[in-house]
Amino acid sequence: MKFLIDAQLPSVLKNIFKETGFEAIHTKDLPQKNLTSDLDIIKLSVNEQWIVVTKDSDFYHSFLIKKEPYKLIFVRVGNMGLDEMRQFFRNNIHSIIELISKGSLIELKRDEIKILY
Repeated sequence: MKFLIDAQLPSVLKNIFKETGFEAIHTKDLPQKNLTSDLDIIKLSVNEQWIVVTKDSDFYHSFLIKKEPYKLIFVRVGNMGLDEMRQFFRNNIHSIIELISKGSLIELKRDEIKILY
């Protein structure tokens, strides 16, 4: 599995996926960095099977309507500081991996992680 962390999330999250043994990049790592369009992220995701990790509801709606991007982790935890976000992902990374391997759209909330599709 390969994970693409979107611009609204901290780039340090890619390290948590890497530490778990997966390939991970942040939009900062792409040629247009955080200015990469949603359409370009979707194309990359579909063509190369990147799982998009985002807080952006545009990706959520795109997935519901077109089943794009390839797979989506929709982060709905509200505002979190960097340390709290990092700890949230560290505490839940195994559940996140397990659920995204079973489904195509998962939703992360502070108190719940579930497959939506």
